[in-house]
Amino acid sequence: MTDAVARQAEGVGPGATLGQLGLGSGRLAAAHTVMDEAEAIALTRARWSIDVVAATRLATEKDDTFRLDTAEGERFVVKVSHPDEDDDEVAFETELMRHVHESGYRVPVPALLPSAGGRLLEPVRDGAGRHRLARAMTFAVGTPLDTTGTSAPERERVGEMLAQLRYATADFRHPADGRVCAWDVRHLTALRPLLDEVPDPAQRQALARGLARFTDVVVPQLPSLRSHVLHNDFSTSNLLVDHDAAEFVTGVIDFGDAVHTAIAVDVATALLNQLPRDAARRPVPDLFAEARDVLRGYLRCADLTEAELALLPHLVMGRVVARALITLHRASLIPGNTTYILRNTAPGWGQLAWFLDRTPDEISSTFL
Repeated sequence: MTDAVARQAEGVGPGATLGQLGLGSGRLAAAHTVMDEAEAIALTRARWSIDVVAATRLATEKDDTFRLDTAEGERFVVKVSHPDEDDDEVAFETELMRHVHESGYRVPVPALLPSAGGRLLEPVRDGAGRHRLARAMTFAVGTPLDTTGTSAPERERVGEMLAQLRYATADFRHPADGRVCAWDVRHLTALRPLLDEVPDPAQRQALARGLARFTDVVVPQLPSLRSHVLHNDFSTSNLLVDHDAAEFVTGVIDFGDAVHTAIAVDVATALLNQLPRDAARRPVPDLFAEARDVLRGYLRCADLTEAELALLPHLVMGRVVARALITLHRASLIPGNTTYILRNTAPGWGQLAWFLDRTPDEISSTFL
């Protein structure tokens, strides 16, 4: 039984360990010897027969990812998995990307490129002697959404694309689709031990209050939520856009957090990334003012039940709490990558305060 399937068989709930979530001293918890640009170029030339002349490292949390340029002006991407990442989980992400690409839904995911040997995943031994899996794909063109502004109609296009992606993944099955992901907010209470690592007492207290509310309001209802395999990270950093394109969203990338989870969890992740980043400095009456546009577009194409709509803002709050706990923990383990890991942490304190300043019933009525 592989690691991914074993974790699925064990089941993970409020009593899960940090190791099961890939945190603590478990897998992916530490840094690894990174692959450099020269090694990435040599790998791509050898395994995909692509005449790469330059490689540019792209910022990621755990793997080594490069943009590749050819002499003819073509661009590709190669991703090389973290040495401790489970092979079955990488295969799950890869097969899910291919499934979405071939689903018939107009979701612009990169196309995976078969190697010279006809494989989508190439096992490699890196320069440090570690086993890893490499995959190559087309380069998604567009402006990263987290670097540009949006209008209300454009945000609605984001919601519509999320709904299309939901339908594209609905019938996907894989032995590792029940893997345990720390970023699946259904497992938020398992992150409780990380509270002890939060250095600021006020921040630690706020996170503890958020955890307690999530435990009381959300956890009892999680088993009843509709679920299937979902992207689970429809964030502004994983979307490429073109303001002149009718569909607006021109690329959906990074299936690294995909998992079989609740539909409402997937939507909550998308809404989180539309919250104001300066809520602590400029308090707002409606934290979801722009996120409502995304939800409006989503509901134009897909449904949410009244129970899901009532839980949705609480799930967003849960993701704020999870983001703080996970990123503070990982930054302490991998100090060389703190800028990337903590890039979205600071805005969360003002967002969390907005939730905690309101009663659970007030929060539940947000979208009703």
